[in-house]
Amino acid sequence: MDPQKLRSQHDLELFDQLLHDPDVKRINELIEKHTHDGNTNVRRHLLSTSVRLSPLMARDLHKTADDCREKLALDIPLELYVYPSPQFNAACIKPEAGRLFIMFSSAILETFEDKEIRFVMGHELGHHLFGHHDIPIGFIMNGQARPSPRLALTLTSWSRYAEISADRAGAYCANSLESVAHALFKLASGLSGSYARFSLADFLQQLDEMQLEEGKPGQGAPVEDWFLTHPFSPLRVKALKLFHEYDMLAGSEQSAHELDLSVENLMSLMEPSYLEGKTDAAEAMRRVLFAGAIAVADATDGISSDEVDVFEQFFGKASFSTKLDTQQLKAEVHDRIEQANELTSIPQRMQVIRDLCAVCRADNRCSTDERTVLDQIATAMQVPTLFIDRSLNSATELD
Repeated sequence: MDPQKLRSQHDLELFDQLLHDPDVKRINELIEKHTHDGNTNVRRHLLSTSVRLSPLMARDLHKTADDCREKLALDIPLELYVYPSPQFNAACIKPEAGRLFIMFSSAILETFEDKEIRFVMGHELGHHLFGHHDIPIGFIMNGQARPSPRLALTLTSWSRYAEISADRAGAYCANSLESVAHALFKLASGLSGSYARFSLADFLQQLDEMQLEEGKPGQGAPVEDWFLTHPFSPLRVKALKLFHEYDMLAGSEQSAHELDLSVENLMSLMEPSYLEGKTDAAEAMRRVLFAGAIAVADATDGISSDEVDVFEQFFGKASFSTKLDTQQLKAEVHDRIEQANELTSIPQRMQVIRDLCAVCRADNRCSTDERTVLDQIATAMQVPTLFIDRSLNSATELD
């Protein structure tokens, strides 16, 4: 298996977007200018503040590292370090002079089981595998010149998806969902496992209750969640559970798209909904939904009262009016899609298609003409039309 296929598509697309952001490019140029011959004195700092674990000192840890590097097709020389801390933590540091460094807290090495360490090792190597160090999020978020709210939102959103990608690399190395979940439970709780007996079902139930607490269709996450760089731990476990299940369908492009959408739905717990988001991408998606909903609803026998009800669930009471120029809106669908395609990822567009399916099913049926319009919109948005079948056959709920 190509390890690059482990990467979240949304991580990759936001990563590419950020690499071309003027502010990110400027910071990267400054970092490069202050870096002499690839030497940033990182290794010297590690040698003076931590203990380098040689193969003789930590044979099992090095074997784990070698196994993970082989699975992830990495051949860069690796140095492992440990530092004294009661906290469970690990970090991968950007290579210097052709060497990659991974740091572990003493607590994590003393407490985690072998497969849990494999997950942590694979996770950290995953950050290097996917080039995550090329986005200097720490410099940007903590620098003297703070980023704009738009850039900060994009950076933190990308960071959460980068963690999802790294989690997949770790899970691929560990090859045990239970061990991976147990590791994330330890990281979240700080418990070593001797005081509380771990239950995967109960841990995931925490996420279900979080969703029930939200309980507001069409509403996004609380603002305080938007700028967190890591997903909630139960959310990470659920995302890995989805990945584990979809991995059984390896090789299917459609299943990969569905996995991305499922993960994006999970991540919406920490992000503003596109229905209320303030970004250009969110606005472009809303514009497609508005005109596309009119086009779908009007495809057969005009727009029914049931279709109006669903439309107003998305856009608010009295958002539909007989004064709307439906012919003009239908004529604008293509141009609105082109704009959205420039600003959004395929998983984001899949959300719009899913919501258009809700309009199509408003009167408990989706006519041939309505389905034709749906297919045309999905194709224009580069979303597989098979996704429409899945959406139409599943329960319809508004986010």
